[in-house]
Amino acid sequence: IAIVTGGTRGIGAAISKALKQEGYRVIANYAGNDEAAHKFKADTGIDVRKWDVSDYAACESNLKAIENEIGPIDTLVNNAGITRDAMFHKMTPEHWYQVINTNLNSLFNMTRPLWDGMRARNFGRIICISSINGQKGQMGQANYSAAKAGDIGFVKALAQEGAAKGITVNAICPGYIGTEMVLAVPKDVLEKRILPHIPVGRLGEPEEIARCVVFLASDQSGFITGATLTANGGQ
Repeated sequence: IAIVTGGTRGIGAAISKALKQEGYRVIANYAGNDEAAHKFKADTGIDVRKWDVSDYAACESNLKAIENEIGPIDTLVNNAGITRDAMFHKMTPEHWYQVINTNLNSLFNMTRPLWDGMRARNFGRIICISSINGQKGQMGQANYSAAKAGDIGFVKALAQEGAAKGITVNAICPGYIGTEMVLAVPKDVLEKRILPHIPVGRLGEPEEIARCVVFLASDQSGFITGATLTANGGQ
């Protein structure tokens, strides 16, 4: 059983579909877009559940309900993320805390309720979707870059605690992927300021990130933990 946060759109949707194809029972969490979630469920047959990953109580109660209803969750993909971009001199506390709560605090909120069960069963796969901008920074994204760098620190520390219990904890840092979020960037910015910095000369596909997740979730990746897999076209 696999949970994918932000699992009905963009990279998350590709991850949910790829895991289902590999034989996982997938539950795709989403936060707000009911229309997109219901369409995703109708198109894929994947179970969708709505709650806010920045709310610990909501994560705990929903995860408990899923485990009682379906069974133990062995694979968690922390993918949910938002942007509230602004130059730092214009960034508001709201811009800052919304991004930190959704993109970083959600890792605790989602992982902590599952951790004891994974330890008891001596198996678990936790995969956190970070970002190239958590590695190199990005102007206008002090909040996002801080959260995504925090994801990497979380993974490195927790991997050391999970190792003796058969739990692997890894991060994936996508570069610029052709999702709604990236394609919303003005065309001239994309063509003049982003694509020239990608050595392979194109945006990544969500399915390329999903294949990384499938590998890290598999039994074959048991010796890989605390690692950061960068999929960014050579950036």
